[in-house]
This record gives sequence, C-alpha cells and structure tokens, in this order.
Amino acid sequence: MLYLIGEYLQNFFGPFRLLNSHLFLAGSGLIICWILTLWLLPKYAPKLPQDRGRAFAVDSHAAKGKPTGAGFIFILIYLGVLLLVVPFSIQNILIIASILLAMLFGFWDDKSHLPWSEYKKGAIDLLLSLIVATVLCCFEDMPIWLPFTKKMITLHPALFIPGAAILLWTAINATNCTDGIDGLSGTLAVLALTSLGALLYFVVGHKVIAGYLLLPHYPQGAQWAIMAFSMVGILAGYLWYNAHPSVLLMGDAGSRALGLLIGILVICSGNPFIIFIVAGVLLVNGGTGLIKVTLLRFFKIGIFRQIRFPLHDHFRHNSGWSNTQVLIRFAVLQAMLTLILIVLLIKIR
Repeated sequence: MLYLIGEYLQNFFGPFRLLNSHLFLAGSGLIICWILTLWLLPKYAPKLPQDRGRAFAVDSHAAKGKPTGAGFIFILIYLGVLLLVVPFSIQNILIIASILLAMLFGFWDDKSHLPWSEYKKGAIDLLLSLIVATVLCCFEDMPIWLPFTKKMITLHPALFIPGAAILLWTAINATNCTDGIDGLSGTLAVLALTSLGALLYFVVGHKVIAGYLLLPHYPQGAQWAIMAFSMVGILAGYLWYNAHPSVLLMGDAGSRALGLLIGILVICSGNPFIIFIVAGVLLVNGGTGLIKVTLLRFFKIGIFRQIRFPLHDHFRHNSGWSNTQVLIRFAVLQAMLTLILIVLLIKIR
C-alpha cells in the first residue's frame, strides 16, 4: 500500500519517493512490527490457550500452563504490516495467505484439548507445502544456482514443485521441533532471516553486486527482503517476552508459520542449499529427529538410539547444559557457520 501511495504522491511532493525505497520499507516494516508486537502480545496473551506440556521432553513441566499460541497474535500483526509495506502482487498475496493458513492450522492444534496426530499435521503441512511450491514457480521452469560452481540448472515444474515442497515441509517441522527452549527457535530464526534478508537485498537483489559475484539477479529479491526483515522485528518483540524464564510461548501457530516463511525465502534466494547455511543448526536440531522417527517407524531401523531428539534435549539431559547454555551455544554456532560458509559459498563459486 505504501509503495502505491509513494508512486502517486511523489509527483506532488518529492520526499514521498522514500515510499518507493525497498530499504526504507524494510526498515519501516521491522520497526512497526517490533513496536506492535511489544504492545499487543501482553495485551492479548491472557486470552491464549495454555500449554499442555510435551511428553518425554526435558523440563516440560516448566512450560505447562503458560499462554501458548502467541504466533496467532504476532503472525496477524506481521501479515497486516506486510500488506502495508510489501508492493502488491498476486504472488505476494498468495504467499501471505499461505502463511496465514499455516498459522491457523497450528493455532487450532494449540487450542485443541487433544493434540493432533503427527500424521494429520504432517499431511496438512505437505499439502500446504505443495500449494506454496506451485505458487512460487507458477508452473514455469525455475533456474537454480548451485554452490561452488558458476553453472546453473533449470528445473521443470514437475521436478521443482515436489523438491520445493520437501524443503518447505522440512523447514516447517524442523522449526516446530526446535521450539522447546525459551528463546531458542526465535533466536535461530532471527539469525536465519537476517542472513536471508541480507542475501536477498544486498546480493541477489542488487544487480551490480550479483553481477560481480557471478550470481543471478532477482529483481524481486528486495521485496522478499522486506518480508524477512519485518519478521525479524516481530521476533525481536516476541523474544522480549519469551526470554528465559518466558511468560508466553509461540506454539505451533508461530513455529509452523515461521518455518514456512524461512523455507519460502530460501527458495526465493535461488539456491535451496542456502538453508544448510542460514538455518543449519535449526535443521540439525529438529530435522535429525524426524529422520530418526521415520527410519524407526517405517523401516524398523533404530539408529541414534543413544541420542535424544530434538538435540537440545540431548544436551540438557545427557550433557547437563542449562537452557541458557543451549541457547547461547547454538546461536553462536549458527552465527559462525553462517559467516564462514556463506563467504566460502559465494567466493569459491
């Protein structure tokens, strides 16, 4: 909306050109999201459902009874701000609708007296992931740039859609599994989204820099960066109340929508392998548990028997790490991996 207002009013008053600056819109989205989240979360938190605790999770009793499903509040704030700061397009509207659906499915699970089964949630996530993958490619061939080589490949929709859906499904569930320690999933998501926002705006979204680094230029990269930085503002406000000891939790309403957004932005960067760089710790922490359960349940292969999943539970239970130690060490590891690997990825390429 602001972009359209700027296009119309700049002819009457020059400073309105700022509203056509993607950097200004990204900064505005971040600040507005942060302020609204700080203000509205405590106001509506008492109306949220209470956490039921997680079976077999370490210290699950500490979360039991706290307001959960805060994602219902902050995702609505986020989507409302996106309608204000992101340039209008049919694709953007469909992406906003998909994030809303992911939040609603998660919130219905949060408020349900009986938690949804893993199969039900997995099937819903897969269907939503297939829809989003289709929206992202619009049934057109999709160019993909690869790590460590200047060559690019083009994927037919028949290959791109299932591949992108698997990535989105994994991002949703890995983020959901990581949401077990105060501040952990929010902090790792902030690191991932900040890295993705910088990559989308300053690298592949910048024609000169992309050309210098022999990367493809995506004119829409700056719009995706607005989505990334606006969510950083949301999570900054949420972490104010979710810092240990937390007073509220994002629940599936937040973690599933957040994972979907991270997956979308990874795909929009043009390189699906970027997810291992910007969200590697999040994937290993939550995603390896999915592999263990899948192998055991469907193939009767019992590997990693001595390791608890998600990994943050293993380090708390087996290594004696405190919640704060897990948070800080996981965040430091992710920050260092991102700084080292993204430079190597781009320059070696």
